[in-house]
Parts: sequence; C-alpha cells; structure tokens
Amino acid sequence: MTTADTSGRLPDAFLRPGSSSFVDFLGEHAPDLLPGRRLAASGAAGGAASGLAPHATTIVALTFGPADGPRGVVMAGDRRATQGNMIANREIEKVFPADEYSAVGIAGSAGIAVELVRLFQLELEHYEKIEGSLMSLDGKANRLSTMIRGNLSLALQGLAVVPLFGGYDLERGLGRIFSYDVTGGRYEEHDHHSVGSGSVFARGALKKLWRPGLDGAAAVRVAVEALYDAADDDSATGGPDTVRRIWPVVATVTADGYRRVGDDELATLAEQILAERREGPHGGARA
Repeated sequence: MTTADTSGRLPDAFLRPGSSSFVDFLGEHAPDLLPGRRLAASGAAGGAASGLAPHATTIVALTFGPADGPRGVVMAGDRRATQGNMIANREIEKVFPADEYSAVGIAGSAGIAVELVRLFQLELEHYEKIEGSLMSLDGKANRLSTMIRGNLSLALQGLAVVPLFGGYDLERGLGRIFSYDVTGGRYEEHDHHSVGSGSVFARGALKKLWRPGLDGAAAVRVAVEALYDAADDDSATGGPDTVRRIWPVVATVTADGYRRVGDDELATLAEQILAERREGPHGGARA
C-alpha cells in the first residue's frame, strides 16, 4: 500500500524540467482542473446548459495612435450579465489584463470565461518565469486559441466562451486585435472589432466613429459610445448607469503597458455623451 508523502516536499512532477506551458503541465498531471474537462450539469444537453449560467455580453476593441508612430489598443466591456431574460448581475467585469502588455475581454458563459482568463494569466506568468522573457503577442494569441479549443466539449453543450484579445506588440510597435470562434480559430482584426450579443450594433457605431489617427482620449470615447449604441438596441448589454454609478470597464494598452481608465474619468465622459444625445435623435454635435 502506498503511503502519503508527509515530508512537505513537492512531488517529483513539479521538479522535472519540462514545457514552459502551465496548461500543458496541468493537462498531464491534473487534467480535471482544466475548464474544458469539466462536465456540464447533470441532465443538461445541447443548448439547455446555457440557461443554467449567467452570460457576459458585449466587448469592443479599437486601435488608436498616429500612422507613423507607436499605436495602442482600447478595450471596453459593459457590466451586465444575463441569465435567460433576467439580469443576473449589473457589475460583472469583462475586461482583464492578460499581462503587462495585453488585455482580454470575455463574452459567453461568464463563470467559465472568468476561469479561462485566470488560467490564461497564469499561463503567461508561468512562461515568463520559465523562459525569462515575455511571450510575443502572436504567441499569446496562439496560446489563448489552444485554450479555447480545449473548451470545445462544453461549447457544444451551450457553454461557449468567445473572448476578444488585444495588446501592444513590442516588436512591431503597434496595437493589434484578435478574435476567436468556439473551435479556437484565431483571426486578426484591423482597426476595430466587437463580440457578444450587442456586437452587431457596436460594430455599426465603430464603423461610423472610428478614424485613423485617434488619440487615446478620443478612442476611449468611441469605445464608450459604441457600448452605448449596443445597449440602446440589445437588452443583454448594459449602458452607463448614472443612478447606480456603474460604468463600463475600459482599458488602454500601449508601450507604457496596461492601464484601466478610472471611474471618475468615465463618469465625466458618460455624462457628456448623454448630454449630447439629449439634444437630438442623432446625438447632437460631435467633435
């Protein structure tokens, strides 16, 4: 009979040289801890499982900066999570730092998406500790693709995760945006993109408001306006809540790293947008 090791030492598996991927290590030694290996609730099949968990909705991302200089990315997400026709949460956060120079926004099954993001953050941190350097932006995008593919079994049960990834490419000196499908397919987007239930309305706003050469402040405004337009037509997307003082999560990623835009700044911006839209059906005067 094998007795438990009470010496306090880590198991040999933790001490052997191996892959710089924490996900690969976990898949070999504790695969049941990976999000994609979990089983849906008993009796849930097909799309029925999707009704059991809150869903995160709309994320937007856009690039900004001069054509001949360093450029960055703005990523923003509303704060509403829905469960069927009910509002499950009004203050969920959907935009996170993946590491110092990248951000990830979540749409789809909220609980699994948040767990996937935390594992992705750990994956990038583990790689940096093992290799002694940051992973390239393309490498990060590819790793996230692999992790999404690992969730395919749950996606087929209605618990899909569809993130939006963006970051500052240190080698090329510009901001880049990547979208995904539920099978892990990775697609680089140019200028701007949106995912989630309100994405069709947000993309319409982005097409009209985005322009080359936006500075950071103007890009943040475009992101907030796109979310406002999405909330105007999509019940699952929450707009700025001036009564509860709930604002979107907005972050910029540049050569200086990840920065979350403060609530005070967003409150002022939201009040400006709402005041302009009260002036007329087309939003009043815009800069």
